[in-house]
Amino acid sequence: SPPLFAATAVACRRRALPRAVEAVPGESCTGEKVVVVGATGYIGKAVVRESVRRGYATTAVVRDAAKAAGEPKFEGARIATADVCDPPALGAAGSPFEKGAVDVVISCLASRSGSKKDSFAIDYQATLNCLDAARAAGARHFVLLSAFCVKSAERKDPYALQFQYAKMEFEAKLREQTEMTYSIVRPTAFFKSVSGQLEVVNSGAPFVYFDLGEGRCATCNPISEADLAAALVDTVADKSKENALWNLGGPDDGLSMKQQGEMVAEVLGKEEAKLLAVPIGLFDVIIRGLQGGADLALRASRFDAWPEGAPEWLVKGLASGLAGLAQSLEDSAEFGRIGRYYAVEDMLTTDPADKYGRTTLRQHYERIAVEGQEYDPYTTMFAPNK
Repeated sequence: SPPLFAATAVACRRRALPRAVEAVPGESCTGEKVVVVGATGYIGKAVVRESVRRGYATTAVVRDAAKAAGEPKFEGARIATADVCDPPALGAAGSPFEKGAVDVVISCLASRSGSKKDSFAIDYQATLNCLDAARAAGARHFVLLSAFCVKSAERKDPYALQFQYAKMEFEAKLREQTEMTYSIVRPTAFFKSVSGQLEVVNSGAPFVYFDLGEGRCATCNPISEADLAAALVDTVADKSKENALWNLGGPDDGLSMKQQGEMVAEVLGKEEAKLLAVPIGLFDVIIRGLQGGADLALRASRFDAWPEGAPEWLVKGLASGLAGLAQSLEDSAEFGRIGRYYAVEDMLTTDPADKYGRTTLRQHYERIAVEGQEYDPYTTMFAPNK
């Protein structure tokens, strides 16, 4: 609400940190106006809450203000409605990117599905729209929530994913511009992404992990949403993070998927951990089948040797239907590649400078074992309560 927003601004002025003073992790506030895009996402909500807690005058950019008004993590923030896919609207009078209305942008935008279309629409184009709007508004600094796995697109790995390429291409645009400083933060993984099996294990089912052969499985040191939010907000005041890339993991040493399964069982008080190792080759079979079907449907949609006299409406209808089927199968194959990628690749930081926060994965499991967790169709294996 406006009174809370005004109070936040006053608190920020009181606690403002001169730019010349060394930043203090988890505490510093520069006294600037912060706009958070992607605010309604898992990490975006945490960033809004952390920014307000520090004392920043914070604006959460949302699509549905009425729905966002009931979000507890937005308390103390101003809620502004804007469509990040509509560039002219972003900089209009009264918008969150009105000239002089923003000093710092923190982008937590990310496609939900990871498909090529969604990735380039959100991870690249919508984020670029916000960058352009921030530059036009005279903002000083742009903070990007990216991903540790973008390194695969940089290396041009044959198994690199579409959303990684979309993020990589936006990062290049961010580096090219000279009007603003920037910070790129690439987290390894979120706690949410390694918590999806807790409920099924609690019900007696085994913890499923992917066997890479010779007893190997993927390893990671994920970071909590609160710790990641604090790190993102830290970059606003930390001069050492200006025009820099920060790979970031949580405080744990690397935990393999098998170790995560054993930890979940222990936290839930199971006498013995039930683990089910699935050969990674299963992913390859599924992906090849889906991609093969997509390629076949696409070729069929372009077939032009129809019998003479075939009705035009029938030809166009079949071509359109087959093209739609090809796209659907292509997206499903990409989802399979995403699953395979995280089953194979280590998401791990080892340099102490690239580890942040205090909350361990065990502490997270202990908390959600008692409190439960919000259902997410992309990361959880249990059905939502009806």
